[in-house]
Amino acid sequence: MASVEALKLLLCLLLLLHTLGSSQGKKRSSKYHDRYPFIRPASSFSSSSSSTSSNGYSDSYDYIIVGGGTAGCPLAATLSQNFSVLLLERGGVPFSNVNVSYLENFHISLADTSPTSASQYFISTDGVFNSRARVLGGGTCINAGFYTRASASDVMKAGWDAKLVNESFPWIEKQIVHRPKLTRWQRAIRDGLLEVGVSPFNGFTYDHLYGTKVGGTIFDKFGRRHTAAELLASANPEKLHVLVHAKVQKIIFDTTEKKPKAVGVVFKDENGNQHHAYLAKKEGSEIIVTCGAIGSPQLLLLSGIGPKAELRKFNIPVVLDNKFVGEGMSDNPMNTVFAPINRRFQQSLIQTVGITKLGVYIEASSGFGQSKDSIHCNHGIMSAEIGQLSTIPPKQRTPEAIEAYKKGKRELPHEAFKGGFILVKIASPISKGKLKLNNTNVDENPIVTFNYFSNPNDLQRCVDGIRMVEKLVRTKPFTNYTRCDEHCVEKLLNMSVATSVNLIPRHTNDTKSLEQFCKDTVITIWHYHGGCHVGKVVDPDYKVIGVERLRVIDSSTFSESPGTNPQATVMMMGRYMGVKMLRERLGGAAGV
Repeated sequence: MASVEALKLLLCLLLLLHTLGSSQGKKRSSKYHDRYPFIRPASSFSSSSSSTSSNGYSDSYDYIIVGGGTAGCPLAATLSQNFSVLLLERGGVPFSNVNVSYLENFHISLADTSPTSASQYFISTDGVFNSRARVLGGGTCINAGFYTRASASDVMKAGWDAKLVNESFPWIEKQIVHRPKLTRWQRAIRDGLLEVGVSPFNGFTYDHLYGTKVGGTIFDKFGRRHTAAELLASANPEKLHVLVHAKVQKIIFDTTEKKPKAVGVVFKDENGNQHHAYLAKKEGSEIIVTCGAIGSPQLLLLSGIGPKAELRKFNIPVVLDNKFVGEGMSDNPMNTVFAPINRRFQQSLIQTVGITKLGVYIEASSGFGQSKDSIHCNHGIMSAEIGQLSTIPPKQRTPEAIEAYKKGKRELPHEAFKGGFILVKIASPISKGKLKLNNTNVDENPIVTFNYFSNPNDLQRCVDGIRMVEKLVRTKPFTNYTRCDEHCVEKLLNMSVATSVNLIPRHTNDTKSLEQFCKDTVITIWHYHGGCHVGKVVDPDYKVIGVERLRVIDSSTFSESPGTNPQATVMMMGRYMGVKMLRERLGGAAGV
């Protein structure tokens, strides 16, 4: 059995894996061009790749979509059925990177902080590490793969057409979603949840239902990831142009009329050369921003849409004064409990979920896919050797302290990494924050604050969730596998308090205060949203209020993260809005 000190280090390391700077994954060649002939590097952009319109601009399109992510890919594939579409993605392709493509490399993908990584880490002002996607396919390339639909109430709140929603989800599912084969750890979670009363058991279902269920996954039976980028295979290859490593700097507006009108974008290619792409001069042509909850409000601000005073600080010409851009940012807070296991378990990500009426979701993962070498190596500036010391006052960050931590890490047994985590996620947090510019460099992260647990109702739900986990790990399905005795839970929670899973200053306390435990050990589950809310930044059709020919279609428009995990709904949203826009523009001739 691992020592208490080893387990303390273990919990910290596993929770911080997505911030460690590793580049151990190997690349492999790919013949994706055969299936996706329309995907090209941004440097290939020229007038020969698009039509020329009567407005005098070359390189004009019916739709320009900025952001080839979870919503952008299905949206582009759908709109291309009838119109010319230019899809601009700042990252590369997922098909040639084994760290993206295989479940066993999930941690390595998140750990890679190199400039070419599929994930870009950021740290909120709250002191919590986070990641945003930087790859064609977006968050579906770096997430844990769990697929579950929005609830009926989510659909109703969004004002979506339920019939079209129920047509759009299967379009996604038929192409990239699979039924998981439950691991022993996931079965233990399932049976334990039922024993503590998270019932009924709803079996395998995509639907969001109270009780315990098994959801879908975008990992197939061989552990291969299938991402939103693969939805582009449904596109019309004659009308879709996808440019990767295309970093959009700003949206171009015509401000000569009463309302500003979006007319094009400025982007840089992988060599740093600048290009302009323009909309065709046709009624209905639009620029659609699908950069996610961090990228979309950031791009609006850089383009001159946002609070006037804030824009003027950075000498950005004001196109539209809107104080709500970047407001209402939320992240679903997560706290975890590690359970040491008395035997080797197969690695698993999210497969089972408990949907409680307390406003808490319980999920779990197990195992660890990296090698012995990766555990013990120096991971650079974001490594535990340096990053974790950020919670220590500067005068105490001595060479001796660093060496002591490195020694403890070297002595950590590889076998200890074979445990499991129980995850407590707060649904629909009331606590809100904001996003604002850090500078005018689109490559750098804006300043983001989520204000975790600033609302007491969120904090109480976290406490309720941890108490449920305390019961869960004492159930028979768990005691069959874990090393826990009757005092195990308190020990594990106390170890969690002592570890540096974020940059939040630690308090001297024990687990008698679960409120303090929640505050001290909060991390993210990457379900952040907001910044371009409906009714404040966009209208119910996601058109940006106050300007013409510009929409935002992604999770930045959400006031709540739908379902237990949002990726299914965000992909559905891309397909849904694409069909809706085609039908509104073409009527019965849309053919979708």
